[in-house]
Amino acid sequence: MSEKNPAVNQDELFRFIDSDTISSEKIVAPRYSYWSSVFRVFFRKKMNIVILVILALIILISFIGPVIFPYDMMENVTNARTYNLSPMAAWDYFGGFSLKWLLGSGPMGNSIFYGVIASSRTSLLLAVICAAINMSVGIIVGSVWGYSRKVDQVMLVIYNIVANVPYILLISVLVYIIGSGFWSFIFALTITGWLGIAYFFRTQVMIIRDREYSLASRCLGTPVSRVISKNILPFLTSVIVTLLATELPSYIGMEVFLSYIGVGLSASIPSLGRMIQQAQSAFLTYPWEFWPPVVVASAITIILYVLGQGLADASDPRTHM
Repeated sequence: MSEKNPAVNQDELFRFIDSDTISSEKIVAPRYSYWSSVFRVFFRKKMNIVILVILALIILISFIGPVIFPYDMMENVTNARTYNLSPMAAWDYFGGFSLKWLLGSGPMGNSIFYGVIASSRTSLLLAVICAAINMSVGIIVGSVWGYSRKVDQVMLVIYNIVANVPYILLISVLVYIIGSGFWSFIFALTITGWLGIAYFFRTQVMIIRDREYSLASRCLGTPVSRVISKNILPFLTSVIVTLLATELPSYIGMEVFLSYIGVGLSASIPSLGRMIQQAQSAFLTYPWEFWPPVVVASAITIILYVLGQGLADASDPRTHM
């Protein structure tokens, strides 16, 4: 056996541990914020930043532009010489370069550039309002629908009846009955638009409602509203964002399509679909009237979808590990 080193102090080899139970149960860890982590993951991709900047510019121009440059589609309707002018011809006629005639004039002498800006504001407002109404009602009803078996029996009957009626046909009939104004059109899009969202959430809630922590909460007498808001919905955050990413562009596409076939918004309201409808006959003759609203509608739809998908991926808890 080796000899002990006399230089080593026995007090340095052993020390007493504090038996304070409160201190021993403390866990030292950095503070975690779910949404801070979501945005950190989201902004990690430079493409998301670029798309977000483009969307911000579109929103800024769409909402501030009509205030600074009011759009009147009938301002030159009595002057046939202003109809269907190319950008160069419009600048020559109106006395030089002007943003107003950057894209030429339309079939009634209206400014295509100002019309696209005003129509983009209409489409964005419509999409945001419809998505807010349908998502809010759909999430609330879907959560209760999936959690309560009694509600499930009633809602399934309602869903099977309404879902068999073509959505486009239902909207068209409602627009013809109540009119084609802005709020009337929103009412037509939201009267049953939430039902499909609610059915989707019903399925998602049924998957996780019988997990151990939810059963434990029910055994402890936790109210249904609190079980849904605390135990179920937080696990569906990424699902909600993913659904929102598809809902927002769909309303813009719906507005453009219905206005294009003459069922959507009234002619007095600037609309991308209405501009495309008016320019379809001049597709080859006056292309500057047809392509700007088509490009803008497509760009807004794609940007909203890609941005929503990026946020949905970032909100997935598995990306934070």
